[in-house]
Amino acid sequence: MGGPSPSTEGTNIDGESPRGDPTIETDEATITDDAELERTLGLTGGLAIGIGTMIGAGIFVFPGLAAGQAGPAAAGSFAIGAVVALLVALPASELATAMPKSGGGYYFISRALGALAGAVVGLSLWFGLVFATAFYLVGFGYYAVDTLAELGVTVGEGPVIPVALLFGAGFTVLNVTGTENAAKLQNGIVALLLSILAVFLTYGGLDAVGLVGEPAPPERFAPFGAMPVLTTAALVFTSYLGFAQVATVAGEMRDPGRNLPLAMVGSVVVVGLLYVVTIFVATSAFGSETLAGFGETAMVEVGRHYLGAAGAVAIVFGGLLATMSSANASVLSTSRAIYAVSRDALLPRRASHINLRYGTPHVALGMAGGPILVLTATGQVELLAEVASFLHLVMYGLICVALIALRRNEPAWYDPDFRVPGYPVVPVLGAITSFAMIGFMQPASQIVGVGIMLVTAGWYAYYARDVRLRGEL
Repeated sequence: MGGPSPSTEGTNIDGESPRGDPTIETDEATITDDAELERTLGLTGGLAIGIGTMIGAGIFVFPGLAAGQAGPAAAGSFAIGAVVALLVALPASELATAMPKSGGGYYFISRALGALAGAVVGLSLWFGLVFATAFYLVGFGYYAVDTLAELGVTVGEGPVIPVALLFGAGFTVLNVTGTENAAKLQNGIVALLLSILAVFLTYGGLDAVGLVGEPAPPERFAPFGAMPVLTTAALVFTSYLGFAQVATVAGEMRDPGRNLPLAMVGSVVVVGLLYVVTIFVATSAFGSETLAGFGETAMVEVGRHYLGAAGAVAIVFGGLLATMSSANASVLSTSRAIYAVSRDALLPRRASHINLRYGTPHVALGMAGGPILVLTATGQVELLAEVASFLHLVMYGLICVALIALRRNEPAWYDPDFRVPGYPVVPVLGAITSFAMIGFMQPASQIVGVGIMLVTAGWYAYYARDVRLRGEL
């Protein structure tokens, strides 16, 4: 890169950090401010975070819910989500190669649009990832109960939340012990999961078109009309949050100029194709109404339909892997969002402490894990998913605006290794479609999302109004 990226350190107009000079702790456990996260993630790790996060909800939690709202046209809902995600992934890739720092969308927006916008987005990203992670953990709990049922142990839905809470705490502890450990788990889960899905979707697709079985009876593509396709797209957009989570760990990726764009764009393309095929296979196995009746674990019955008991077991196991990988990657990304905001002094500096033994932001991980467990205990699947989508869509729209602002001003430090093709059409469309999708969400999700943004703006006014970010336009 031709020039230095903007500093991560937030200061006030006098050059000092707000609330006084931060103290650098030098005991054997922690250090702040000058410590950096190690670059231990390669392209495989980046793809595993992106694919592993996205593949969980879209395939193993949403098919029944989406089919109930939009019928077979739910495949179109997932396709719309993929297009919107690509329109944002390309601008995000350019910004990430210019600013390969932990924090992702927060970092880009704060440098292009200022500390207030950065604070609202950064703190909202924290909460958005918390909502998303809780959603993934609840899905994991349902699949854990289904696994027991397939083994002949019927326990009902009572253990769903306790199991989700247990594993949420476990993923937090795992991430404290090192990013590399979490990445190794992620790589293994995703490789095994993709192998299972490749076999299942290939057979299911051939069966659905009658090449290896009886062709499925045709169903009207959009039985509920066009509007539910858009509202369902807003609901399932949670499935596409993984590419942005790659950007939150940009500060830990090797060769970011090459690996970041490939990981973000590649993960959207791969997962988008898998989603469309999955909805086709699922709605071919059962009518939309029947599929919706199966709820969050509808894909287990789809697996049973195509491959008998072996298919049900394979899907249950795949669902466990998928929701596990989504939750694990989201805990990692949530902590990095907190870490980045704290490094800029928009949160107390203690949140950016790095554990010297493991090289991880252990305080930030605690601030991620605690709220995640609280929201997981609610078990409100659709609300958790939509609030996460709301907060991410705001960030995605502003990422596109940030790119336009930086291209217009071209500060000396802005020297990306990747530039968006089709500029300015791509970022303009990305901003418009991101903001437009918010309008199709449930009112409750919109109210909660707006409330969170107002709270974050209030925090900025109270705590960080004097912060000026180095590198800010």
